[in-house]
Amino acid sequence: MPDTLLKLTNIIKTFGPVKALGGVQLEVAQGEIHALIGENGAGKSTLMKILSGAEKPDSGEIMFDGKPYHPQNPAEGRLSGIAMIYQELNLAPHLTIEENITLGIEKSKLGFAKSQKTLVQEALRILGQPDLDPSTPVNTLSIAKQQLVEIARALVLDTKLVILDEPTSSLTAADTQALFEVIARLKAKGIAVIYISHFLEEVQQICDRFTVLRDGQTVGTGSMAGTSIQQLIEQMVGRSLEDMYPHIPHTLGEPVLEVQALQGKSALPRSASFTLHRGEILGISGLVGAGRTEMIRCLFGLDKVANGKVTIMGRKDLQAHYLRPEKALDSGLDLLSENRKEEGLAVNLPIFTNITLSALKRVSRFGWLNLAQEKQQADEWCTKMNVKCRDSRQEVGALSGGNQQKVSIARLLNHNSDIFFMDEPTRGIDVGSKAEIYRLIQTLASQGKSIVMISSYLPELLGICDTLAVMHRGELSAVKPISTWTDHDIMLYATSGVAV
Repeated sequence: MPDTLLKLTNIIKTFGPVKALGGVQLEVAQGEIHALIGENGAGKSTLMKILSGAEKPDSGEIMFDGKPYHPQNPAEGRLSGIAMIYQELNLAPHLTIEENITLGIEKSKLGFAKSQKTLVQEALRILGQPDLDPSTPVNTLSIAKQQLVEIARALVLDTKLVILDEPTSSLTAADTQALFEVIARLKAKGIAVIYISHFLEEVQQICDRFTVLRDGQTVGTGSMAGTSIQQLIEQMVGRSLEDMYPHIPHTLGEPVLEVQALQGKSALPRSASFTLHRGEILGISGLVGAGRTEMIRCLFGLDKVANGKVTIMGRKDLQAHYLRPEKALDSGLDLLSENRKEEGLAVNLPIFTNITLSALKRVSRFGWLNLAQEKQQADEWCTKMNVKCRDSRQEVGALSGGNQQKVSIARLLNHNSDIFFMDEPTRGIDVGSKAEIYRLIQTLASQGKSIVMISSYLPELLGICDTLAVMHRGELSAVKPISTWTDHDIMLYATSGVAV
C-alpha cells in the first residue's frame, strides 16, 4: 500500500445530546480512490465537515501528510491541501470560470487583480477540458462542467486530497463516465480522492478501498476488489437486505388518470399519452432532459400546457391548460418534486410545518391552527417514516438528505391523495432508506393508490413497477407491462426513439 496521506483515529463529535460520531477510524493512502459509504445519518457529512475545517472534533487525532491537522476554518483546510466538493456546488454563478477558480487566491498589482489565465488553463487541461474558455460565465455551463470548475479550483492550490460528495447525483450517464476519467487523471497525478456515493455500482467500479460508517462508527474497511455489493449493503445497514425490491400483492383497477396528446408550451413534452389505473405503479424512464419532469409538472399545473386533454377519475371538465397546483391537489393529485430543497420543502421551517403544509384544513378551525394537533400528526409520520431527528420542531434544513426526502414523502401521505407523481424519489437516498421507500410505494399500490414514478435508475423501475413507458425527446412511448421491457429495450428507445 502507498504511503498514508490521511489518518483519523477515534474521532468523536457530539451536538448537544446527539452523538454524531462515536469513534471513527479512517485511513487514506496517497493517490488512492477511497469510498466512504453509509446510510443517511451515519456520520459521513459530519466527518467531511471536520476534514474541511467547517467543524472541529470533540476528541481524536487527525494526521494529514505526516503532520497533525487542525484547520480552524474551511479556508485553512483548503490551503492545507484538502478540497471539499459538495453535492450542492459552491460556485458564484455570475462570475467567470477563471474568477471562480481563483476566488480567494487572487493576485494583484497596484490594487488591480492580475489575470491567472495560464494557471487556470493548465488546470482545465489536466481535467481534459483544454477548450473551455476561462472567460465563460459559470451560469452558462452544464452541471457537469460546473463540477469540473470546482475540481479545477482544487488543482490550482496544489491539493493532495479531493473529497467528492455524491458527485453523480445530477449527472447523465455520459457525464458520469467523463467524471470517472477525470478522477483517474487525479489518481495518476498522485492526488487522493474520498468518494461518497449511494450508487454502490459506481463505488465498486472506480474505488480502490472502502470504509463503511454506521451510527457514527467505522464498522468495516477493506479492498474493493473481491467485495460484493451485497456485502457492502449488509455492513451499511447491519442486516441482510435480500428483498431489496419487495412485491406486495396489488391489482390494477379502473382508470383514474387519462392523458391524451399532452404538449407543453416550453416544447416539452411534445406528445405524451397514457392511462393510469387504480393500484398501478407506472414507471417513466428516459434520459435527463428528455421531458419526463416537464410532463408531470404540466399535469400538476406548474408548467404551462399548449395542448392536451386530461381526465382525472372520470372528471372530464379538467382540461390540461386549466390545471393549477391547487386544483390538482383538490382533484386528488400530489407531486414529489425532484428538487426537494427549492420546491419540495421549506427548509427553514420545522418538520411538522412541512408535513402538514398542504393539508392545513385538517389541523385548523375557523382559520386558526391547532398547533398541538399539527405537531401530533407530524410526530406520528416521523415515527412511521423513521425520520432521524431530535423532534418534529427541528428545522428541515438541518436534516440529512435522506431524512429530508422522508419528510417530503410524509407530506404526500399526510395529504392522502389518490394519485402520486414521484420524481426521482430515491435520489440521494442510502440503500436502507431506498428499500423502505420501495416497500412504501408497493404498500400504497396495495391500498388502491396510483403512482407515476420517474427514475434514472433502471433497476428500481424494473424492480417495483407494474408498467413502464420511456420518454425520448419529449415523445412518450406506449405503456407496456414491465415484464416486456429489458434494459436494452429501454435504453434503445431512450437514446434513439426506436421501439422494439
